[in-house]
Amino acid sequence: MISLLLCIAALILGYFLYGKFVEKVFGPDSGRPTPAISKPDGVDFVALPTWKVFMIQFLNIAGTGPIFGAIMGAKFGPASYLWIVLGCIFAGAVHDYLAGMLSVRKGGVGLPEIVGDFLGQGTKKVALVFTLLLLVLVGTVFVYSPAIILGDIAGDGTTKAMMIWIGAIFVYYIVATMLPIDKIIGKIYPLFAFALIFMAISLLVGLLVKWPSIPELWDGLSNRGPSIGVNGQPIFPCLFITIACGAISGFHATQSPLMARCLKDEKLGRPVFYGSMITEGLVALVWAAVSSYFFFEGGAAECGSDLTAAAPTVVTTVSKTWLGIFGGILAILGVVAAPITSGDTALRSARLIVADFIKLDQKPVHNRLYISIPLFIITGLLLWFNLADSNGFNTIWRYFGWANQTLAVFTLWAATVYLLENKKGLCYLISGIPAGFMTAVSLTFILVDKVGFRVNPEAAPGIGLITFAACAAILSWMKMRHDNKLKNNN
Repeated sequence: MISLLLCIAALILGYFLYGKFVEKVFGPDSGRPTPAISKPDGVDFVALPTWKVFMIQFLNIAGTGPIFGAIMGAKFGPASYLWIVLGCIFAGAVHDYLAGMLSVRKGGVGLPEIVGDFLGQGTKKVALVFTLLLLVLVGTVFVYSPAIILGDIAGDGTTKAMMIWIGAIFVYYIVATMLPIDKIIGKIYPLFAFALIFMAISLLVGLLVKWPSIPELWDGLSNRGPSIGVNGQPIFPCLFITIACGAISGFHATQSPLMARCLKDEKLGRPVFYGSMITEGLVALVWAAVSSYFFFEGGAAECGSDLTAAAPTVVTTVSKTWLGIFGGILAILGVVAAPITSGDTALRSARLIVADFIKLDQKPVHNRLYISIPLFIITGLLLWFNLADSNGFNTIWRYFGWANQTLAVFTLWAATVYLLENKKGLCYLISGIPAGFMTAVSLTFILVDKVGFRVNPEAAPGIGLITFAACAAILSWMKMRHDNKLKNNN
């Protein structure tokens, strides 16, 4: 428990110290009109109150990510704490802030446009494919899991009941994707975001009262859970893929531009973008600690469950046992409402990214339909694969995890080029070092994981070190080329 409290303190300090430093490096300007002010359209470019923008941003990037990812990542042991804290402060929050602020500076454009501006048009097309793939995967996986739970709660648990709920969720997706952002998202998302935060605070109080003897950082950082789901998975790179939301997630770079279109002042970027990521990290820390108690210190038996329980089961059993009926309601909001809201904003982002690419104005309803209908057809086909293959969900989830972190690589390298070209000294390293690290994580994972090329996992550390060294060399070359260019221009 001491490790948990130290990590919580570190995250809060990270916001006030490193977050302030990152803000200073970027240099927000209150005198520069934001897209919400300069080109409002009443649909996607809508100035919203700052507290709403924060809550929507938090819910959009969180969903169940900092819960499910932390539960699965806790099986690796206390190393999960370090990754959440260090990843969140130095990588994830930097990633989200720069993605959001670059979108603000460029008129509210989506991630592929940002990547294209700094990494070239060829890279932009690759990023476009990766982004759309990730967003459609999010829409798919976040239909499937809530439909199963709703089928059990408000149905007879059969496939027919689940299919009815899938249809209902799809109808909601269509409505939420098409309507102006302030009509549904702006009204109900802050409520769901509050529920997620309140749940985390309630569980933290429960942990403080129980004060369980959960593993501490100084007990060792090796994989502690070979018998509970992570057998044969090396901490590097698997932990860094398993815990994405709560540390760093490429999906966030698709969501930050949504709120970049609603921000009233550039100076609000740090509390909205950097602050939302720190808040998500705090939620992930709480669930990592709860899960450590669940898996390692008898929490599963206390909740009437066992060590093989899946993440949604851990959420519902812990919430009901610790928080009673109210906790059960919060758990339902967490494992049902949160993924649905992430899914619809994912598809909304996909619509806007395609619209940016083909230069199609999204104010007319029929233009929104032109893009949305094909996206829903593709999502439906992936969902059918999910249902047809008993292992389909697990396969799609692992590809989703890899695509998610690979997208973060694109964002961080684009931000690095921006900082190199527009800021002085070594400022580019605030995104350059995370870019190199996440490149090593993503490449190593796809090489060693069973959904990739199945290279011997023992080679993972070597592959990661070589990749990071190559990235460091690329960074040095980029800096040298930039300095020579400036020298020649002068």
